[in-house]
Amino acid sequence: MIIADLHIHSKYSRACSTSLDIDNLEKWARVKGVGLLGTGDFCHPKWIVELKEKLTEDGSGVLKTKSSFPFILQNEISLIYTQGGKGRRVHLVILAPSFEVVDKITAYLKSKGRIDYDGRPIFNISCEEFTRQLKAISEDVEIIPAHAWTPWFGIFGSKTGFNSLEEAFGPMRKHIHAIESGLSSDPEMNRRLSKLDDVRILSFSDSHSFWPWRLGREATIFELEELTYENLIAAIRTGKGLKGTIEVDPGYGKYHYDGHRDCEVSMSPEVSSKVNKTCPVCDRPLTIGVLNRVEELADRSETEGRRIADKDDKSYKLIPLHELIAAVLDTGMATKKAWTEYYDILKAGKDEYDVLLNVSEEELLKVTSKELAELIMMNRKGELEVKPGYDGEYGKLVIGGKEVATSEEDEKEKTPRERKERQAKEDKSEEAKEKPRAKTPPPQKGLGEYF
Repeated sequence: MIIADLHIHSKYSRACSTSLDIDNLEKWARVKGVGLLGTGDFCHPKWIVELKEKLTEDGSGVLKTKSSFPFILQNEISLIYTQGGKGRRVHLVILAPSFEVVDKITAYLKSKGRIDYDGRPIFNISCEEFTRQLKAISEDVEIIPAHAWTPWFGIFGSKTGFNSLEEAFGPMRKHIHAIESGLSSDPEMNRRLSKLDDVRILSFSDSHSFWPWRLGREATIFELEELTYENLIAAIRTGKGLKGTIEVDPGYGKYHYDGHRDCEVSMSPEVSSKVNKTCPVCDRPLTIGVLNRVEELADRSETEGRRIADKDDKSYKLIPLHELIAAVLDTGMATKKAWTEYYDILKAGKDEYDVLLNVSEEELLKVTSKELAELIMMNRKGELEVKPGYDGEYGKLVIGGKEVATSEEDEKEKTPRERKERQAKEDKSEEAKEKPRAKTPPPQKGLGEYF
């Protein structure tokens, strides 16, 4: 069994840490329990140099580090164009079998624009034309619509997306074998659309960080006779060897419900429809979330979607271990307190996913509190309550009737405005009054002592 995360980014993508390199990706993938990673950003001119230095080809299409950790060549591309009188913004994940094919893809993209300013470059190319050109380069290239339902940049997104894969890709639809569910949807929701019956539902993290509460938080499980690019792509295209996905509760995602972040307004689709999808505070349109968009396009009931997914799409609903620890200890995910507890719990298993999926409650009680052990077991059974996220706000765990906001983002993932707002809140705390904080918090230190 291989747990794979094939949608990530490098240090050359915007809002990513400068430490997001191959060494750290391998290190933290092993801690998480992820056994196969995408490289991210293969068309970036500086990153591809590092990839060719750090990874070795052996003819299988799977690249290896010096310690034999496997990577698949992968990039996310942003397409922004006009079709049908509407502005379209779509993100696509590309998988490629070799550096030779990557070089040809890069040459094509360079003929259409710049590739050096961001690991996820933007092009004025339609989904149909992009797919046609990449398939002309190599039939082995796989194109997967990323976070398919996200309002912005999802193939079905409420803001700039399409109503079907056929509308988006035209005759090239035949080359689209899978979509990425994204944090705010799951297989049950996707199976409400009969038009997706021939499409595999994949899950990946779209991580901009190597920390284990980001990397591999969503993943896809494969069971292959041999790990080769050919076998991996065959599993994606046919479903043979595709054993399921690891998903967060879709309510955890940033766009599950409708809402307006600035006004702190969040609504279910039913309530949103009653107010004409308009914010009652500022009278501006709400950002229509994934649940509402699925409801709009679905031709099956929730019950039927769940029945089909239970039969065809094995999935595990898991919140990252750091989230649970932060909730119970009432601390930040990146604090020393949280890290100490994290490594104590990992002593019970091989890695984080082993702890979340397999380790018995009896063994957990040897390394952690009863409260955390029970929470891990509830997580495994899919029994955790989540208040849905909306308009860019993560969902919140609800423990004992109390909302717990644990989904803090790394500082590198935050906008300058968000960092400033967070700093202002911290400066108002009693602790900050007694001991003023630096304008930029120093990076966390001391994690290396655990390895």
